[in-house]
Amino acid sequence: MNMNKRAFLKASGASLAALSVSSAALASSNKNIVSNSDALKNITKNVSPITTTEREARIKKAQKLMQQMNISALIIEPGAAMDYFSGIQWWRSERLTALVIPREGKVGIVCPFFEEPSIQESLAVDGDIRVWQEHESPFERIKQILVDRGIDLSKGQLGFENSVRYFVQNGVMSLLSNLQHISAEPVTRGCRIIKSHHELQLMHKANEVTLLAYAEVYAKLKVGMTSSQVKSLMSNAQSALGGKNPWNMALIDQASAFPHGSKKKHIIKEGSIVLMDCGCNVQGYQSDISRTFVVGEPTKRQRDIWQTVRTGQQIALEQAKIGSPAGLVDDAVRKHYQAQGFGPDYNLPGLSHRTGHGIGMEGHESVNFVHGEQEKLRAGMCFSNEPGIYIPGEFGVRLEDCLYMTEKGAQWFTVPPDSIDSPIGKVAKFS
Repeated sequence: MNMNKRAFLKASGASLAALSVSSAALASSNKNIVSNSDALKNITKNVSPITTTEREARIKKAQKLMQQMNISALIIEPGAAMDYFSGIQWWRSERLTALVIPREGKVGIVCPFFEEPSIQESLAVDGDIRVWQEHESPFERIKQILVDRGIDLSKGQLGFENSVRYFVQNGVMSLLSNLQHISAEPVTRGCRIIKSHHELQLMHKANEVTLLAYAEVYAKLKVGMTSSQVKSLMSNAQSALGGKNPWNMALIDQASAFPHGSKKKHIIKEGSIVLMDCGCNVQGYQSDISRTFVVGEPTKRQRDIWQTVRTGQQIALEQAKIGSPAGLVDDAVRKHYQAQGFGPDYNLPGLSHRTGHGIGMEGHESVNFVHGEQEKLRAGMCFSNEPGIYIPGEFGVRLEDCLYMTEKGAQWFTVPPDSIDSPIGKVAKFS
């Protein structure tokens, strides 16, 4: 009986499927990947969370930017930005919880009275909590914080983080009609877009978790599995390795031609394409990796498309240069794809989405690798690199690895695989 390359890997055990993962990554998990996710070890136990000192420095940077832009204060609702500055991890409801960052002085937090103990649990900076009862207005509490910080309410600008809901902005401005409301994006993005060394460490670890989980799952793929079963395997593996809030997508055969999937049920057959897009977070920082596998022996067409996408990834990496507009990365990939007969532009068969997106505490952040993006690349920026090719009615291939910018150019968090026969890749070195 002939045994194809993938069958050989499976017969040899999942440890061989993980051979392409770097020795440093394997050392950090203490042992080679095995096919039982119960044996996977948490590799995040020694990771250091963001400190109070780091968050206080972020607030000071935001306040410096606010003073330069003549912004009196920022209003932020629960989400990544609130966590970034204050450590508060909360959710949104009709009951307002808000972070107020004045242009000088300590931050203020507004929350329902009965939620204060919970808010205190994750608050990581020196903050002034103002509570409101169910019959009271939280917007009055925000106004009072501004008054107590000595902010002139007769003029000036109030910045709202871009995801703040309309009823919040409307409620605040109804009490502060002499102020002008503007976007806080120049401040929040000005702080968050450039990642510190510590932030990059956390993102590197998150990507390590996801890549090791892929090695585990790849070894288990078999004919008869559904996409739900594949996703469950990946979720379990990422969790076992220490990833938080794992998310997983598995697209089989024709469904892989839809970048974000299909609701129809698909089952793995011999020769099936399986496109996976998965990630998790470590201490609030995200991973995002896509891999495309073939269960069985790949056809020539599958090999050719897979290799074209891998070349596209490399073109994107090499085009990502300090001082260069981010949009040129997307343009370079599309030029190559068009020369191969795909596109043009977003037309199918071809690349129907941007080449990549910003990433950090959120899976999708600005800036993007997309045509027309004029933001210049700077050290500390982080992006996904995912120039897939999608052929309606047949299949799609996407390889996605995240990168970060350095003064020497773009560097991988995880190095993409070079062959469809060994399709995991490896964890890049990081120091």
